[in-house]
Amino acid sequence: MRHADHYTVVGNHLAQHRALSLVAIGLALHIQSLPAGAKVGIKALADRFPEGEVRIAAALRELEAHGYLERSRVRTPEGRVLTRTVSYNRPRGAPLPQPPQPLPLPPKPPPVTPVPEPVLEPVPVSVPVVVSPPVLAPVPEVEAECGAAPVRAEAVDLLARLRADDPRLLLAERDVRRLAPGVSGWLDRGADPEAVRQVLSASLPADLRHPAALIAHRLKAGIPPRMPAPAAPDAHARRPDPLQTCDGCERAFRAPAPGRCRDCPPDPAPPAVA
Repeated sequence: MRHADHYTVVGNHLAQHRALSLVAIGLALHIQSLPAGAKVGIKALADRFPEGEVRIAAALRELEAHGYLERSRVRTPEGRVLTRTVSYNRPRGAPLPQPPQPLPLPPKPPPVTPVPEPVLEPVPVSVPVVVSPPVLAPVPEVEAECGAAPVRAEAVDLLARLRADDPRLLLAERDVRRLAPGVSGWLDRGADPEAVRQVLSASLPADLRHPAALIAHRLKAGIPPRMPAPAAPDAHARRPDPLQTCDGCERAFRAPAPGRCRDCPPDPAPPAVA
C-alpha cells in the first residue's frame, strides 16, 4: 500500500550504506523527516532518543564525514553564536557508494546420462552379526578460568547493579547468567564485592558497543590470586603461667602454683616437734 501523505523518501545509498553505523543511518533518516528549522542539536536529539549524547555525537560526526551533514557556526543579529546544521538527501563532496555487484551464476552442470540399473542376483540370507559400539572414555569438562565454583547470588546481583554506574552496562539476562560464574570466582578468591564492581565499571571506552564482551575480558584478564589460608594455631606453644597472689606482699605474679614472689623471703620452716 502506497502512502499518500506523511512519508519520507530515502535513497538506498543511505539505507544500505556500507560504512555508516546503524545509529548514524537511523539518525539521518530521522533528520531528513523533520521540517526545515527543526532543532537537531546533540541535546535535543538525546532528549528525543534513548541513546546518550556520546553515541549521538559520534553518529553526527559519521554523517558529517560522509557528506550527509554540514555544520557551521553563525552569529545572530543579537550577537549569539549558534551551530547551523544542514542535512543533504544526497552526500556532498563524496561519491555515492556503489551497490554490491551480483555474483556470477555458477556454470550449468553437464547433462547426466542415465545409467541402466544392474541386475542383482539373489544373495543367500545370513544371520546378522551385532557389533556393539566401542565404549569411549568420557570427555572431561573444561573448567573456566575462575574455577568451577557454584554461582553465588551476590555475583548475579552485582552484575545486575552495574547499570547504576553506567547505563551502557545494562546486561541481558543471558549475559548475566554467562558472566556470573566469573564474578563468583573473584569473590571465592577473597575479592571485595565493591572492588569487583569498580574494576568492571571503571574507565569504559567512549564507543562501548559490547558491554558483556568487555566485562568477560576483564574478568578473565584481571582475575586476582587466591588469598592464603590463615595459619593454624600452634598446639605445642607453651601458655603463660597463671596469675597468683603473693602470700607475703599480696602482689600479683605469674607462677605455676601459689606461693611467694621473688621479692619476698621464703616461708620460715615450721619448728620441729620433740
